[in-house]
Amino acid sequence: MNKFLLIAGFVLLTSFGVSSGYSEEIQSLFQGDTLKTLKPKEEHPSEAYVITNLLKRIHYRKLPLSDSISSVIFDNYFESLDPNKAYFYASDVEKFEKYRYQLDEKIPEGDLQLAFDVFDIYRKRVLSQIDYYFILLETEFDFSKEEIFVFDREDAGWLTSSEEQEDIWRKTIKNQALSYKLAGREWDDIATSLKKRYQRIQKAIYQYNSEDVFQSYMNAYTNAYDPHTDYFSPPDAENFQIDMSLSLEGIGARLMQNLDYTQVADIIPGGPAYKSKRLKKDDKIIGVAQGDDGEFLDVIGWRLDDVVAKIRGSKGSVVRLQILKASEGVNALPDTLRLVRDKINLEQQAAKAEMIPISEGNTTYNLGVITVPSFYLDFEELRAGKEDYRSTTRDVKKLIKELEEQGMDGLMIDLRFNGGGSLQEAIELSGLFIPDGPVVQVRNYDQSVDKMDDEDGGKVFYDGPLAVMVNRGSASASEIFSGAIQDYKRGVIIGESTFGKGTVQNVIDLSRYIRNPELNLGQIKMTLAKFYRVTGSSNQRVGIAPDVQFPSIYSQEDYGEASRENALPWDEIASANFTPTNSITEGLLDHLNDLYRSDLNSDPDLQKLVRDIEKAKESRNRKSVSLNLETRKAATSTDEDDLATAVDNSEVVEKDKIDEKLKNDPYLKEGLRLLAAMKKFKIG
Repeated sequence: MNKFLLIAGFVLLTSFGVSSGYSEEIQSLFQGDTLKTLKPKEEHPSEAYVITNLLKRIHYRKLPLSDSISSVIFDNYFESLDPNKAYFYASDVEKFEKYRYQLDEKIPEGDLQLAFDVFDIYRKRVLSQIDYYFILLETEFDFSKEEIFVFDREDAGWLTSSEEQEDIWRKTIKNQALSYKLAGREWDDIATSLKKRYQRIQKAIYQYNSEDVFQSYMNAYTNAYDPHTDYFSPPDAENFQIDMSLSLEGIGARLMQNLDYTQVADIIPGGPAYKSKRLKKDDKIIGVAQGDDGEFLDVIGWRLDDVVAKIRGSKGSVVRLQILKASEGVNALPDTLRLVRDKINLEQQAAKAEMIPISEGNTTYNLGVITVPSFYLDFEELRAGKEDYRSTTRDVKKLIKELEEQGMDGLMIDLRFNGGGSLQEAIELSGLFIPDGPVVQVRNYDQSVDKMDDEDGGKVFYDGPLAVMVNRGSASASEIFSGAIQDYKRGVIIGESTFGKGTVQNVIDLSRYIRNPELNLGQIKMTLAKFYRVTGSSNQRVGIAPDVQFPSIYSQEDYGEASRENALPWDEIASANFTPTNSITEGLLDHLNDLYRSDLNSDPDLQKLVRDIEKAKESRNRKSVSLNLETRKAATSTDEDDLATAVDNSEVVEKDKIDEKLKNDPYLKEGLRLLAAMKKFKIG
């Protein structure tokens, strides 16, 4: 987890020193503040030693700490502090270059000085740059001038001159001011808002401590092994995590502090954020507004509990958020999201069903759709011995029975945006549709392989036409279930390629290895195993490729496991012994793909969605933006409706609104057409 991220989106640093040219109000804000010298805490060398040994002994990858890993750690650390190549000069990196291949010796020995020396430069540069921001904001920018701001510098080299840095910096702050200008704000208001933002950030810089530096450095180390292996400093409930019970009121998202940003840690299935399908894990919230007309408050640099207080509210009230999407990386531009607050409970997170009639020719097919937001299991009820404990599999069984009583002709399991959950439930849910046999294989860090079987006595609960809909947000347990259905040739997988997360992590408390009750120690989340399909193929990086592939806004390189640095590779092991049902034949798949191509040429809703996807891809791939007011107005006017789209959090759509539902969800409509064709193909 890269803890130090790009401040305020595009903050850049110059070589200017501290200036006294800004207002007395700003100068007085930090009177008495002292930039303290940071150094490792007593326990940090011991923690670094234990982390090294745990990585060497039980991490799945089994990479020795070597010169090559040392080089990766070196680069990771600089890039975690400055991902957009905006703070450090090439000369800064060169100064520390002599340590590039020495970290494999220094870290186990507890020599952490590199981390603190580099961070000291970073911190002073940030403060110097913020001072210069205040000077620039004393005079309004010329927004009639034709200028281009290249905001994606991820692939650029380190800065080589103060002139280059100053030009980037000036355009950065001008771009931020222009965003306010486009919202109809006057200059005095714009300048005041930006000054207040950077006052908060400046204050936060003074509050950085040794734990912040150590966590960033250790994550540069652990992420050299894989992106899911992270070091966590000792828990701080007030500053870094919102308790689950609090997150269940409001928008349905668990939040955390990531330096100056409020970051989404998890999306709660069934809540307003989940239903919007637009707020994702790792997105950053930079603004909050109340109701449909309230003014946005810039919350960059705010304390976490203060941000939460603004986001939470009574059920039925409206909150609007400005977010930076994690999937767009350093070139993310603010997006606006409207949500209706709600109270989240297990019932809303549970699987839900509806019957949707689809007409093909003179025949109408009643098709059941069961939406599964996550693979859940009420462990407390299970441990307490409660007979009717809630679980995904139990709920889906009840829903299938109800749909069959209504005359269901075919079943769609909708796993879009299902990020996973209980492995046990993924196995048991698969068992509703296949006979006895293995569902998934798990290879552990010691190379032993466990085969996880469906153990329901060979019973198949539903043997009718089955389709599973997935997208890039379907991950982990969703991929286990859909992979098993595909490998057993039991159902057709429809949609986008899935996320591709095929690894297993456990959290290890370092206090197990350093027994000193006076020390407050951290934890490490470590990758210990990988999932494999019954065929022996891993889901890692590649995900599940649908039998009928729909267009996607994201490629594997843009979003998913394959897009992450140092992600474990795809590989395969021996196939398990399993017997496919052969319900799905190559002839059927060819027939469905022919139908899809035909629909793509004739369905206006599907065609519009494909056009929107292409437009979104173009927007996401932008690396620059105009700083001319009129040019920006023209460029953003076509996107305005999308940015301000209201999210309707109402529940199950009534029958007379089914057409509207399908029009707004062309992929579901097309998936149901194909499911109807499966039924027709089988009859014919």
